[in-house]
Amino acid sequence: MLKKSLTFLSLLGSLAAGAQKVTFTEYDLKNGLHVVLHQDKSAPVVAVSVMYHVGSKDEVPDRTGFAHFFEHLLFEGSKNIKRGEFMKIVSQNGGQNNANTTQDRTFYYELFPSNQLETGLWLESERMLHPVINEQGVKTQNEVVKEEKRMRVDNQPYGNFISEIMKRLFIKHPYRWVPIGSMEHLDAATLEEFIAFFKKYYVPNNAVLVIAGDIEIPKTKALVEQYFAEVPAGAPVPKVNVEEAPITQEIIDTAYDNNIQIPAVMMAYRAPGMKSKEAMALGLASDVLSQGASSRMYKKMVDNKKNSLQVGSFNYTLEDYGVYIAYGLPSGNVALDTLLKDMDEEIQKLQNELISEDEFTKIMNQYENNYVGKNARMLGVAENLADGYIFHNKNTNRVNEELEMIKSITRKDIQDVARKYLNKNQRVVLYYLPKKG
Repeated sequence: MLKKSLTFLSLLGSLAAGAQKVTFTEYDLKNGLHVVLHQDKSAPVVAVSVMYHVGSKDEVPDRTGFAHFFEHLLFEGSKNIKRGEFMKIVSQNGGQNNANTTQDRTFYYELFPSNQLETGLWLESERMLHPVINEQGVKTQNEVVKEEKRMRVDNQPYGNFISEIMKRLFIKHPYRWVPIGSMEHLDAATLEEFIAFFKKYYVPNNAVLVIAGDIEIPKTKALVEQYFAEVPAGAPVPKVNVEEAPITQEIIDTAYDNNIQIPAVMMAYRAPGMKSKEAMALGLASDVLSQGASSRMYKKMVDNKKNSLQVGSFNYTLEDYGVYIAYGLPSGNVALDTLLKDMDEEIQKLQNELISEDEFTKIMNQYENNYVGKNARMLGVAENLADGYIFHNKNTNRVNEELEMIKSITRKDIQDVARKYLNKNQRVVLYYLPKKG
């Protein structure tokens, strides 16, 4: 045991040494825009990113999909960028760009050679200051979003399973719908409604600008002032504050999917939000159960019993709540209840027994490797810095604290969260079946 402990400590030390401290400068502009600058001259590249604290949870029930729609709409153009030119400007200057939307935030970014820093700042300031929001752009992007929904959700095997789980797990909270939203709601929305949504949420005092890479701090500060200081502040942005009553009785239901031939069984538990240390412990619990071929559920159900084609679990962490999901796809004609029983047995073992030292070492190393890997990329650093500020009480330095937080979690902590959150009377069981006919 002593030898194993020394090996474990040695591994932690080597990983910690590889995780260099992320240095940064942060400040606010007068309009409320929070700015974070990280200098890293290891490569001549720069990431320019803006995270807006708006996601699908900020929508109203009869106008869902707005935040994801704006992820697309704000590439349409601006007062100084012709329609359809945004991405051309990026590629012509040697860059890459994209955006993504969750229930809690929208994240835009450009990756450029460092000599194009000013181009990135100009593009993001144009998006924030005076985008063109008109009927033509709304109609165009409406069709783009519909096609995305057809490809990624409606015609994708198991593409609706998150939606089916969320609408059963949440009754009041806007997490009950997913970011893609309703096409009927987007069709029914007026141009005035889109403009009002932009003015309410896409304001500097609801955003953080993170620039990471080969930059000079004084010069970058001057450029940020030049491009963003004139953006007017918006009104204070209201935050969602909805509490769900606890689930006290198991919810069992069935959903159907046109695009699958193999059924699945899923279990979903409401879990704590991302600010909680318990969320980290639940993430480690899912690694014990299903991370890799040596994990418990995979070895038992795929390798040994061969009753499953695929089995897994993950902690889907969001700002206000998390969702812990476990699932299994049967091999041949194995009954879904057989898979459910096997998964329940492994969860009960987590609740009743401490995981082994070897398992603990493995999952901690996996987590820390992922952490080090993400912070080795400019975009990963930028997103981590923004996440800390947006989601962790304006604690941008969380990027440097996360590793110590994960190392403070014990085997007992993993057992405790399994006992507290992964109980039958607190969950949704969903039989996800091929649609007949």
